Formats: sequence, C-alpha cells, structure tokens
Amino acid sequence: MQSNVARFTSKVVSLAKNAVGGEPEPPVQKGEGGYADWVIVALHGLQEYLGYPYRRLMDVLSEMTEIVAKFDLMVAELPDFTTVCTRKQDLKMRIWHVLLRLSAQLQETGDIQAIDATGFDRVAASQYYANRTNYRFPSVKTTTLVDCSISLILDIHCSMKQPHDTQIGWQVLRRNLDLVETITADKGYNWDEFHQYLREEGVRTVIKHREFFPLDAAHNARNDNETYHRRSVVESVFASLRRRFDDTIRARTWFGQFREIVLKGC
Repeated sequence: MQSNVARFTSKVVSLAKNAVGGEPEPPVQKGEGGYADWVIVALHGLQEYLGYPYRRLMDVLSEMTEIVAKFDLMVAELPDFTTVCTRKQDLKMRIWHVLLRLSAQLQETGDIQAIDATGFDRVAASQYYANRTNYRFPSVKTTTLVDCSISLILDIHCSMKQPHDTQIGWQVLRRNLDLVETITADKGYNWDEFHQYLREEGVRTVIKHREFFPLDAAHNARNDNETYHRRSVVESVFASLRRRFDDTIRARTWFGQFREIVLKGC
C-alpha cells in the first residue's frame, strides 16, 4: 500500500507535466539542458507538502529511493537545493497558475463562488536588502477566488501596489468565467460596470452595494442573504492557509513571493 507521500508525489508529478505543457522532457539532460521544468515544479510542490526547507528536503529525498524514482531519477541525479531555488524564479508565472487550475479541476465544484483579499506578510532578509530592492510594502495583497461548496481555491492574484478590489476582481473573474456561476463578495467589489459585465456573461452577482442613496439600500434588501454570507468561506480558507503555512512569505523577490503564494494554494 502506498504512503500518502508516495500518492502525493505521483499526483504532483503528473500535474507538473501537464502544467508545463507539451511532450514531457527527460527529467535531466547533460550539458546546458539541465533539469526539466516539470521536475522543478514537482519538487516545489513536494516541498510545500512536506514543509521542509529546501536543503533538508533534498537531504531527506536522498534516503527515499522510491519517491525519487517517481521523478524518473536516481538519488545520485537529484539536483542541489540551490538549483531548485534558482530555477523556481526562472519559470514563468503562467506555469504556476496552470498548476493551480489543474489541481482545482480534480474536484467537482458547486454553483456558488466567493472572492476576497487578504495580506501575506513579507520577511526581508535585512534593512540593507529592503532599501536596495525598494522593499516598501509590508505585505502582498492576495485576492482569492474560492468555491464555497468544498472550500477549494480556484484562482489567486497577487499585487504589490494595493490596487482597488474592483479592478482585481474584474481581472480574476474574467479569466475564470467557465468556473463561476454565482459570485458573492463584500462591498469592496461593488461597481456598476462590474455587475453589468458579469451579468452579460451569465454570472449571477450577490454583492452588497455601498448605501449612498435609498436605491442602494433597496438593492441590498433584495439580496439573498444566505448566499451572500457564503463569502465567509474565503475567510475560512485564509485561516486554514495561515494555520498550515503561517502568514509570512519568505522569498526575497516579489515575483518569487507571488510563486510561493500560488503554490500554497494548490
């Protein structure tokens, strides 16, 4: 009987190959070819699952021949932990988003989705590093689209500039229209053009209006409160991520931090 680690490794290797796309390359090639992208992606997925630092992960894998064999590698062929870290920065963000989407497709979603944002704290290596890299914002604004039936993360958007929720919501939902039937969100996502666009695409919106006029209060009174309060599922997902992974991100570069957050959501 396979262990949980073995089952997870088999699944993450399969997802990584599909996320990279095309015919899977050999896991390692001599010369400039190096390690295939899918190997690096799968190793990062395994690192998040086990929760080990990269140096310790590779040390543990050196004693797990059966797990290493799932990468079509021998223990002697494992990459150095510095290679795993460096290659993560080189891979395009599209690959990590595709990996998240493929992992979501393994589950059957419901008919109500919710969107909301939170912040993940950034950890600077030193004040010198923070000044040299223009490290201004203390957290990464992370917007998450979640299926309310099974608390599944469907998409993640990260930003360093703290844009308005309506602008991020527009971007996230536009690329996930095939997954969204009913969207619920708080007043931060209330925007007339946002409502109109989603309705034209056949998406039902259950979003509270800011009450500037009596008509806004009338709109809110007609809202389906039971559906609206399902948006609390997003907060539960954020809490689960923090319990599982802590609320800090440790990659130094902003693009490395984006990759780390998306990988946590897979």
